[in-house]
Amino acid sequence: MYKFFAYLNRMKYINRWGLMHSAMNENIMEHSQQVAVIAHALATVSNVYFGGQLDANSIAVKALFHETSEVLTGDLPTPIKYFNPEIRDAYKKLESYSNERLLEHLPSELSAEYAKIINETDDEERRFVKYADKICAYIKCLDELKMSNSEFYKAEKTIYDEIRGYKRPEVDYFMDNFIQAYRLTLDELEK
Repeated sequence: MYKFFAYLNRMKYINRWGLMHSAMNENIMEHSQQVAVIAHALATVSNVYFGGQLDANSIAVKALFHETSEVLTGDLPTPIKYFNPEIRDAYKKLESYSNERLLEHLPSELSAEYAKIINETDDEERRFVKYADKICAYIKCLDELKMSNSEFYKAEKTIYDEIRGYKRPEVDYFMDNFIQAYRLTLDELEK
């Protein structure tokens, strides 16, 4: 019996934004799907408009699996995770250990294939997953602010500035052309 996929199924039980009051809970399973969609979009925008040569499908799959270690570690809030270099480095080791433990729950042939996804080594693809992850955090802030949750007011400003600080044409294109629609209600989307 192999337990890898059963572990991944537990992603739905791990909530994000643990230090902040949220009007809507968000778990790492739904977050990973959203990151995959946005990462795919960013890579496609890069290829279509900016001469990129990215494998958008590969990036999307890596985004789907970017939080796998958290089924064993839980979600450590960003302010803690990056509080200082020692904590950041220790947490990266813990994530790596967790991923290796998960891979042990697959047949060896499959483990080798999933290790290529989970233990991402392509810096370009990793960057696109990171950009998408940050955009999804921004979208979370917009959703919370739409629900009059002022807890996310400062986070929205901080994350927006961080995203614009990337100075990546793909990211700027997404922010300039798609992000405003996330502020709309369903009735406004249908107009």
